[in-house]
Amino acid sequence: MGIVLKQSFKNTVVTFIGFAFGAVNTLFLYTNILDSKYYGLVTFILATGAILMPIMASGAHNALVKYYSAQTDRSKNGFFTLILFSPLLVILPLTLLVWWAHTAIGDFLSIKNALVKDYLWYLFLVGVAMAYFEVFYAWSKVHLRSVFGNFLKEVFGRICASILLVLLYLDIITLDFFLKGIVGIQLLRTLLMKFYAYSLHRPVLSFKFPKEAKTIVGYGLLMVVGGSVALVLLEIDKVMINQFKALENVAYYGVAVYIATSIIVPARAMNQITYPLTANYLNEGNLFELENLYRKTSLTAFIASGILFVLIVLNISDLFLMLPEEYRDGFSIIALIGVAKVLDSLLGNVNAILYYSEYYKWVLVLGVCFAAVTILLNLWFIPLYGIEGAALASFISIFLFNLSKLIFIKLKFGFFPFSKATFKVLATLLLLLALFNMLQFPFHPIVNIVLKSILIGAMYLGILFRFEISEDVTGLLSKWLRRRED
Repeated sequence: MGIVLKQSFKNTVVTFIGFAFGAVNTLFLYTNILDSKYYGLVTFILATGAILMPIMASGAHNALVKYYSAQTDRSKNGFFTLILFSPLLVILPLTLLVWWAHTAIGDFLSIKNALVKDYLWYLFLVGVAMAYFEVFYAWSKVHLRSVFGNFLKEVFGRICASILLVLLYLDIITLDFFLKGIVGIQLLRTLLMKFYAYSLHRPVLSFKFPKEAKTIVGYGLLMVVGGSVALVLLEIDKVMINQFKALENVAYYGVAVYIATSIIVPARAMNQITYPLTANYLNEGNLFELENLYRKTSLTAFIASGILFVLIVLNISDLFLMLPEEYRDGFSIIALIGVAKVLDSLLGNVNAILYYSEYYKWVLVLGVCFAAVTILLNLWFIPLYGIEGAALASFISIFLFNLSKLIFIKLKFGFFPFSKATFKVLATLLLLLALFNMLQFPFHPIVNIVLKSILIGAMYLGILFRFEISEDVTGLLSKWLRRRED
């Protein structure tokens, strides 16, 4: 776990920096500078682009991670060329489809909000940019160099958005330029990722593809389903709210979901390095190390995501005081999505094990079923309960999908991620919730959040260290304390 901890730590730092900029954007700049209707439009554009991303990438980024370690030096150029051109198999026909059916697609998306129709190509370009970004990002991850890509993914775009928002506030740019700039950020980020990936291994175009080229492309196309399922579970709620409610509701929902999504930050950072390692262990047939990685990623991610959930729940009243009034009614959304994100973290690198193993086809079938369940639940709950219904639909779908993955791994591999340490962490988190639930400081909300977070964090780390609940966390804290003593 040495390289995992080292890269994960760097990625976590970078991701939290990105989250800090994102929090400023989401909670303060967007909510105070941009009309909620246009904030909802931006959220809709990015969410739709994210859903289109796996389709346009044609699974090339997944195939790159799965098959890279099996390539010889002679076959790598052909392999990289195959990966580079695979997305075009989907992007080119999709471009023709959008051009031909532009009016029909626009009319469908603008049933409730006519504004959306004018920005159809924005959705498409964001999807293309995100697709090739993931391809080049995977390119760097297989070389175990994920930090710069993580910086571009988590920090760069948010800094650029902050700049655009400030320029818009100062009337230096127009609203139309701002919306074009949001798309431009995605395109620029992809170019920078490409240059970095090529600096690690610049491919020589070779159309002498590996012998298993059909298998690689076929796997990638199947993973379109897998990637789409994952993003349907994450983003479809924002898209479907647009079909039933005014565009402003997408903005209100997006703010609440952003707060809850911070819970998954450490797990996302860790996954940048554990996914390639998982693929290597599967290719080597090293099930002992695979199970060890599964257990450790589960515990480490739960330790991090669990405390973030506790901090959010205990500080949410102060945080709401800093938001415009119309954004303050999202506690139930934050609670539901937050628990769902903790459950995601609790399963560690389960997605990598499933998608890079021989059982990926079965998982895709399960995923399609749960994606359909998500859509049906949203169709049912959003008209009844509004944006809270979207959160409930997401929670039920994510819970059931994670439960099915947990059972599947146990049946096929015999692995189970939980241990006594898992339940010790759970007990500690419940204890913190009970102890600090009634604690309120009479200061400014920011001061209250900082003070309470320091107290909770210190107590949490103290318990983890004192009872040696996680050897990785204990080892990290021990090294830090030794440095302080020296």
